[in-house]
Amino acid sequence: MLKARQCIREMREYSSPLETPAADLRLDLNENTTGCSPRVLAKLRGIDASTLSLYCSRESGERLVASSTGVQPSQLMLTNGADEGIDLLCRAYLDAGDELIVVVPAFAMYEVFAQASGSRVVRVPAGPEFAFPCENILQAIGPRTRMVVITNPNNPTGATASREDILRVLEAAPDAAVLLDEAYFDFCGLTMMDQVGTIPNLFVARTFSKAYGLAGLRIGVMAGDAAQIAVLRRVCPPFNLNAVALACLAEALADREFVSNYVRQIKTTREWVRLQLENLGFKCWPSETNFILCRFGSAKSAILQGLRAAGISLRDRPDCEGCVRISIGKQQEMERVIAELKRTVGQVTSAQQVAP
Repeated sequence: MLKARQCIREMREYSSPLETPAADLRLDLNENTTGCSPRVLAKLRGIDASTLSLYCSRESGERLVASSTGVQPSQLMLTNGADEGIDLLCRAYLDAGDELIVVVPAFAMYEVFAQASGSRVVRVPAGPEFAFPCENILQAIGPRTRMVVITNPNNPTGATASREDILRVLEAAPDAAVLLDEAYFDFCGLTMMDQVGTIPNLFVARTFSKAYGLAGLRIGVMAGDAAQIAVLRRVCPPFNLNAVALACLAEALADREFVSNYVRQIKTTREWVRLQLENLGFKCWPSETNFILCRFGSAKSAILQGLRAAGISLRDRPDCEGCVRISIGKQQEMERVIAELKRTVGQVTSAQQVAP
C-alpha cells in the first residue's frame, strides 16, 4: 500500500477558515478590506495577452523591492507569498532530527513546513501577557537547533520583541537560521532589515498581503545574507511568481500614499475598536498590527456563532484560552461588528439568566 513519508503522515494540518461557508464580512485572515491601490487596479486592466502567455522573470521586481527596503538585490528574493519563503528556509536548512524553535502561539505554517522536513518543533510559550520569552528561547537553543522563528509583531497576539532581545537570540544561535517574520512591519515600523548582510544567519520576511492589499496576488519577500539567499534560490522554482503579480508590483510600491493612508486608518480604527470592546467588559491586548486579540471567555463559542449568523467571521484562537483574533477593517465595518456584538452579547446574557 502506498504511504506518504512518516513525517508527512504525522505532521500538523493547517485548516483555513476559507473552507467554511463564506461570510460577507471576513475579519478572520487579517486581510485588507479596503483593497489594493487604484494604480494596481489600473495596471491589471491594462495587462495584455502576451504578458500572460510568457514566462516572467522576478529579477526586475527584486531590484525594485531591494531599493525600497535598503538592501542589495543579491540579498533578497521574491516568493509566492511569505509562506513559500518559510517553506524554502525549512527545505534548505532543516534535516530530519534537527530542531526549529518557535514562540507560541504562532502562525501554524511554521510547524507544518518544519515537520514536513522531518525536524522537531520546540515550542516556547510566550511569557505573561504574551510577552516575548527571550530567556526561555536562549535556554531552548541547543546543538540540534537549526532554525529559530520570531514573528515581530506576533500573530495572533500583536506583541512585539525588542531589538536587543532579537540580537541576543541571533548571537546565541550562530549555526541556526533565525527568521524575523515582519508580515506586519508596515503597522509598527519595527525591523531588522538594516542588519541584513551584517548578521549572516539573519533572515527577514515581508509580505504584500496586508498593508498593500495584495493577498490574492501572493507576493512575499525573503531577505538575508547574499550567500544564504543564493542557497534559497537553488531550491526555489525559477518561475515561482506569476506574471500578473510582477506586473502590479511596481505600481503597488509606487503608491506610498495609499499605504500610508490605509495604515493611518487602521491605527485609528483599531484604537476605537479596543475601547468599544473594553467598554463591553472584554480584555484586549496591545497590538502593533491590523488586528486585535480579545478574550470573550466562556461565551466565546456563542458569540462567534451569533456573529457568524449575522455574516461576520472572526478567527477563533483555541491556543489562546477564550480568545479570538479580530482583523481591523474600515470604520463602518467595525461599527457593524460592534453593533452585532452588542446584540449577540445581550442574547447570550439573556439565555444564561433564564437557564435552569
